[in-house]
Amino acid sequence: MNTRETMSWWVSSNALYVMLAIVLLSLLNYFKGDSLSSWLSAIQLFNTTKPAVKLEEVKKQLFVGLGREVSHDPMLRERRAIRILEIGAGTGSNFAYYPPDTHLVVVDPNPNFAKYFQANKDKFDHIRCERVITSTGERMDMVPDNSVDVVVMTQVLCTIGDPCKILQQIIRVLVPGGKFYFFEHIREFDSERHRLRQKLQDLLTTSGIAPYFLEGCCLNKDMLPAIGAAGFSKVRAERFYAPIDSFIYQLVKPCLKGIAEK
Repeated sequence: MNTRETMSWWVSSNALYVMLAIVLLSLLNYFKGDSLSSWLSAIQLFNTTKPAVKLEEVKKQLFVGLGREVSHDPMLRERRAIRILEIGAGTGSNFAYYPPDTHLVVVDPNPNFAKYFQANKDKFDHIRCERVITSTGERMDMVPDNSVDVVVMTQVLCTIGDPCKILQQIIRVLVPGGKFYFFEHIREFDSERHRLRQKLQDLLTTSGIAPYFLEGCCLNKDMLPAIGAAGFSKVRAERFYAPIDSFIYQLVKPCLKGIAEK
């Protein structure tokens, strides 16, 4: 079989996937407009709709335990406060779930985060922002060893090329007994019932379409094996389907949430 015949066979065998990928790429190009920021703004707008509210309820349940955490720092413990490091805080969507008198350290590659927090600090009067570090989680060497009680990371690991490196950094900065709270969308885990979703996740990721339009996001990652092998003393995690039926969310419906303890 020559190259042209091979290509024709592959296209015909995967016609549905190719067609859906072309349609999605066309839509992304349409919404992308003159800049990637316009597309991301559209996503932010959609995130205020009902499906995202249901997803926030899942996060809220995950973060209930933050109010029961006890700080390793004697001064913070006396005040019943804790120190949280959030990696990739974005627009601060998790801040509403942080307990009173949270001492916050943020590691985020976006240099505008500090300006955003200052402009909106009245919304977060229960948080004292100790430090904002403009960097990625893999390169947060400036955060001291054994210095934070909790690390929070949501919807970030999907963009990380080397999750093992960032997980080692998380273990390094956590105090003994400290907790890592995580929430991520992952690759479809039921290949029998949802093989089409799995194929589309693979296609859109390996083709570079999803990473290009979604700031490096890979739709076909499952972070649980890496978290389990990172060296935490305990890992409590659950793969589940996000409680949303909206069409636009179908590729990120498979999710992972949990808490790992150093």
